[in-house]
Amino acid sequence: VQLVESGGGLVQPGGSLRLSCAASGFPFSRYVMSWYRQAPGKERELVAAISSGSGSTNYADSVKGRFTISRDNAKNTVYLQMNSLKPEDTAVYYCNVLQVYWGQGTQVTVSS
Repeated sequence: VQLVESGGGLVQPGGSLRLSCAASGFPFSRYVMSWYRQAPGKERELVAAISSGSGSTNYADSVKGRFTISRDNAKNTVYLQMNSLKPEDTAVYYCNVLQVYWGQGTQVTVSS
């Protein structure tokens, strides 16, 4: 299993970023995919998840209405569109499957 995140960076408050996670080594379309984040000194937390079939989604309360998770099963890729970013969104963002396999993470920094 391999998960490779990309798309992080430095953005001003109120800005947007789109994270991507390219997956390989497992039947991607059959599994729930999730995004987690970990800020300095804090525990890793679930940000958003998307189901395998209907594509139903769930979000942490802190990101509802600002972040959107989506997936492209033809490309084995899951996305996280992040809008109206806040300084408290600063963290390393990780892609996850089965709560076992993790990507290397991508840094998101929200600062003026």
